[in-house]
Amino acid sequence: MAVRAAVLPAVGSPLEITEIELPAPGPGQVRVRLAAAGVCHSDLSLSNGTMRVPVPAVLGHEGAGTVVATGEGVTHVAPGDAVVLNWAPSCGSCPACARGEVWLCAEALTGAAGLHARTVAGTEVHPGLNVAAFAEETVVAASCVLPLPEGVPLTDAALLGCAVLTGYGAVHHAAAVRPGETVAVFGAGGVGLATMQAARIAGAAQIVAVDVSPAKEELARAAGATDYVVASATTPRQIRALTGGQGVDVAVECVGRAVSIRAAWESTRRGGRATVVGIGGKEEQVTFNALEIFHWGRTLSGCVYGNCDPARDLPVLAEHVRAGRLDLGMLVTERIGLDGIPAAFENMTAGKGGRSLVVF
Repeated sequence: MAVRAAVLPAVGSPLEITEIELPAPGPGQVRVRLAAAGVCHSDLSLSNGTMRVPVPAVLGHEGAGTVVATGEGVTHVAPGDAVVLNWAPSCGSCPACARGEVWLCAEALTGAAGLHARTVAGTEVHPGLNVAAFAEETVVAASCVLPLPEGVPLTDAALLGCAVLTGYGAVHHAAAVRPGETVAVFGAGGVGLATMQAARIAGAAQIVAVDVSPAKEELARAAGATDYVVASATTPRQIRALTGGQGVDVAVECVGRAVSIRAAWESTRRGGRATVVGIGGKEEQVTFNALEIFHWGRTLSGCVYGNCDPARDLPVLAEHVRAGRLDLGMLVTERIGLDGIPAAFENMTAGKGGRSLVVF
């Protein structure tokens, strides 16, 4: 069956909206009709080669939709069920999974190298980050499908698949923010806004939002920020001034640039924690001297997918949505159709675009 999809023909090439021939689900597979997909900077990182995937590929790793059909052996979902796509399913048996660190699963992305579909001309197409959400429909492994808890709008639920899990997990799992602590969030995009809301839910006493754009202050404060700093060379000094000269307990970097990672580190107090969520390129080199590492006693750590277990954390997030503590709508700057994806990528490349939500 032919469906329309956004295909990356080669690294560095523009996305093409075209038809692909999608097979019926085989054993252990599920076919999903997409309701929405988020356009994330990670997709841009895939398209420009910062992160590597086999090409041609259908991108899109953040999606939600309705089950159309299931293959043999699938029992946890059925046709008609609302689901969220999980782009990093854990195998359950590798050393990381055995330690309970399912977000570091060694086999999570092996499906991205498989055959997903073919173009009408017969060219093999891969599934991006496993789920190929930039399409009207997709066929994925059953492990990539999570039932959507009741009470969450299906369209908005797409954001739970990456941005919200990442921001929530960065606060509650990676940084383990405690009630009364102070937090700085670098970047007021989709993940940053989710991080601010998560910090508020965690009971942070002060949340300092940092972004290069003054225009994002109102939205950041709506997400829970108590203070707003326009990023500059003096950002760490400004944050220390806002926190009694100490610096924050926790800084979460959601940008992926050396300068903001360094600023996040410098903005924390002595003994503070800096958590890096943003995905940067190899050319983004961060340097420290041996004396400051000893003297400041800070912790710098990476964060993959929010250090989340989606099966465990999705119901928790859904409860926050139902209770009104988590606003998914504020993470989206524009809602577009499938044909709008190439333009959204161009805007991100030019530094103009926010987080778009593709509505099918």
